Amino acid sequence: MSKRTLAILAAIGATVIYGINHTVAKGVMPTHVKPFGFIFLRVGGASLLFWLISIFGPKEKIEKRDWGRVLVCALLGMSINMLTFFKGLELSTPINSAVLVTISPIIVVVISALFLKEKITLNKGLGIFLGFVGAVALILFGAEVRQDAPNIPLGNILFIINAASYGAYLVVVKTLIEKYHPFTMLKWLFTVAFVVNLPITLPEAMEIQWASIPAWAFGSIAFVVIGTTFFTYLFNIFALTQLKASSVGAFVYMQPLVGIVFALFSGKDQLTLIKLIAMAFVLVGVYLASKKPKRGK
Repeated sequence: MSKRTLAILAAIGATVIYGINHTVAKGVMPTHVKPFGFIFLRVGGASLLFWLISIFGPKEKIEKRDWGRVLVCALLGMSINMLTFFKGLELSTPINSAVLVTISPIIVVVISALFLKEKITLNKGLGIFLGFVGAVALILFGAEVRQDAPNIPLGNILFIINAASYGAYLVVVKTLIEKYHPFTMLKWLFTVAFVVNLPITLPEAMEIQWASIPAWAFGSIAFVVIGTTFFTYLFNIFALTQLKASSVGAFVYMQPLVGIVFALFSGKDQLTLIKLIAMAFVLVGVYLASKKPKRGK
């Protein structure tokens, strides 16, 4: 099996885990673990795991000039990305999160146009507009009266911030992945993020009542730390060694399908007409915004 095929399988594996995570993590919060306390466990646990497997990798040192980029990647991929997603998941619903994370490619297009002066074609412009309409529809009209979703509009806004930071992370980290081994990169990215996140995450981590947590919740926590953090970041970093950042980012389109099916199957969420319409707008918008223009003859 070629490395490219393995990279595609890794990207698919990461997306499936992410899709399931929307419901699994939601089931634990905030009764057993509050969102920022979860990030303490998630980033801290992943840091330990990446340091352990780095024993089997090459002994590399990060060059001084690259530490700035490492800090930016840690902020985008393990701080802003995770903190906004888990807080959003506490306030909103699994299906909303599964839909809204797909707008990251649209945000990358907008950022590229603003800072890299890339031209926005008619297709991309229409895609950005449709994706924006879908996201706004979920924020303004996707709210239901649910005890486990106390502020759906704010949660949905946090999902958009999450999608933006993750899309930017995939672009920024690409340069480092071409230079350093994945084990080297991930152990330092998570270590830096753990330190940066500590003032925000430690207070809620101290509130966790370990003695009263049921066995199923421990399983969910383990899934988030080992599966959604350790394996997904490892899979995506490996995928980035063989694929373009935009190609890896495109696998996010699978998340709504996996996330919605799992949420419905487990009875943790319900599909409404507004969610279906908004999802259609977002997915069509993402498709148009990320579609490659045809080359002229």
